[in-house]
Amino acid sequence: MSKFRILYVASEINPFLETSAVADFVRKLPQAMQERGMEIRILVPRFGLINERKNRLHEVVRLSGINISVGDEEKPLVIKVASIPNAKLQVYFIDNEDYFHRKSVFVDKENNFYADNDERAIFFCKGVLETVKKLGWAPDIVHCNDWMTSLIPLYLKTTYKNDPIFQNTKSIFTIYNNAFSHQFDADLLDKVKMMDIDDSMLENLKSADFAGFIKTGAEYADAVIRAEEEGHEGLNDLVAEIEKLKKVDTIEKDDNFLDSYYNLYNELVG
Repeated sequence: MSKFRILYVASEINPFLETSAVADFVRKLPQAMQERGMEIRILVPRFGLINERKNRLHEVVRLSGINISVGDEEKPLVIKVASIPNAKLQVYFIDNEDYFHRKSVFVDKENNFYADNDERAIFFCKGVLETVKKLGWAPDIVHCNDWMTSLIPLYLKTTYKNDPIFQNTKSIFTIYNNAFSHQFDADLLDKVKMMDIDDSMLENLKSADFAGFIKTGAEYADAVIRAEEEGHEGLNDLVAEIEKLKKVDTIEKDDNFLDSYYNLYNELVG
């Protein structure tokens, strides 16, 4: 198999931030694939809990300066980069003062879910794709992890499908046990929309909740993975619902874990 390019997108990665199983997964898998000859890029949000000085983040001026639209507003996109110690991996960070400078991830000090987490996800997903365009780096696979990345498969199949950078890109969406109970406002669909997207394409997202994001990611991805076999009952029901329309693979974290992903990537790229 010739060397190909994998873009990993997630809400977190060790050692910069760890709040769930996502962080460890996105730390180990890209390095393993790079060691097998793949070309890797990683993009995550620059949440305010990430210490820039300690982790030696610095702005990539040539990539920053784009404005990303979320509904009627445009917000400036700032890109930062850092290296993972003891690994030849660079991590790019999507940043914006309004969305990512608060000193927590998805909930405030009183454990209230941020009402604008939908906008933060939209900004992040759009920002990822615009950053990759500016890099001029055409990925063969975009591996999206957890609900915050779930709009990327949609955008790849619609707004960006004819873009030279993405026209041959396949997407994978991995589902994690990170559910939330919040329901977003009714204007969610309008904020999500981009060129070539109408209401009929967002049917799954009309519930404006965790299930809606997960179902949307699964609907448009070329492959769907469940990261953990055992979830809470609601997640089990959600995956069962998705499986009526689409195959959902479970890749166990066992001795064959890395081989399973390597084989999946090769199958997708063909």
